[in-house]
Order: sequence, then structure tokens, then C-alpha cells
Amino acid sequence: MNVLVGCEFTGTVRDEFRKKGHNAYSCDIIESESDNKFHIKKDIRDLDFGSYDLGIFFPPCTYLCVSGARWFKERQKEQKESLEFVKFLMDLPIPKIAIENPIGVISTRIRKPDQIIQPYQFGHGETKSTCLWLKNLPKLVPTKIMNERKPKIHLMPPGKNRSKNRSRTYLGIAKAMASQWITP
Repeated sequence: MNVLVGCEFTGTVRDEFRKKGHNAYSCDIIESESDNKFHIKKDIRDLDFGSYDLGIFFPPCTYLCVSGARWFKERQKEQKESLEFVKFLMDLPIPKIAIENPIGVISTRIRKPDQIIQPYQFGHGETKSTCLWLKNLPKLVPTKIMNERKPKIHLMPPGKNRSKNRSRTYLGIAKAMASQWITP
């Protein structure tokens, strides 16, 4: 299966699909933190999407998620552009699509998510409500529910890598995607 993981700089999701034998590539405007051999460094809007069977996208949440709601009034132009980007991703000619983003305005301005997941459902002891908008994909089934539940992401201190660190996909969620979304 040909898999495109968009707006992913870590390679976490891409690498899990590659481990399962799929032809998976990540694409972002910044370098990948892992193997750049399977990373396309460019604006995803400039790709040819005709050969992909599955697209998993992590659009930047800066102007979309509720944690930034206090700035929404001053950033309406950026929010509008971000929502247009999400619509672009949802409308791509790829048979199966997943869009991932925290709780935010996508739910009210485009449509409600198909599923809301938490890292603690996939072997991590943290809370981070994460929405999934799905096209021709099943909802993810939890793989390992943890009793420990800390708001680690919410309490992350300020710093130069805070934004990057808050946007990382948990390995347990990436593994669930790669094992549950591989059917033809």
C-alpha cells in the first residue's frame, strides 16, 4: 500500500507503516527528525496525489485548537487559511484519509470528528484529546488502556521546542494506525 503521512516531521507514523512493509513517505516543509530517505521536504500542496492509497495528515493546529482560542479574534485570517488547508486535505483524491488535530474549530466550522482518542488508550499514561476525521477508515480500537493519566502535554513548560514537542504523535497511536488501517 502507498501511504502518505503529511505534515509529519518526526517520521513516527511513516516508520510504523514502513515496518509493516508499506511504501510510506512523510512530507513536511521541514526536515524529518528520522530517515530523510523516506521524507519529502516540500509543501504538501505541491505533490501529485494520484498514487497514494492512504493519506494521514497532521495539519498545524496553531490557529485551530482550543488551546489558542484566546487569540482567535486577532488571527481570523490565519484561522481561515488553516481551515481551507484542512478542507484541501479532506478533499484530496486519496481513497482513504485520516486528519488528526486536537479539539478545536474544525469540529464546528467543517464537521465533527469521527473519533476522539487519548494516548492512555494506546499504552501511554498521558491525556491529550485528539480528534480523527476519517474517510473510508475504521475507528481506531484501543490497544492498551493505562490507568495512569497525566496532562503532560497541557502542562509542558514554555520553550523553543514546545510547539514541536506538543505536536508529536505517540508511538502507541502510530502503531495502532499502522496495524489497523492496512486493509486493502
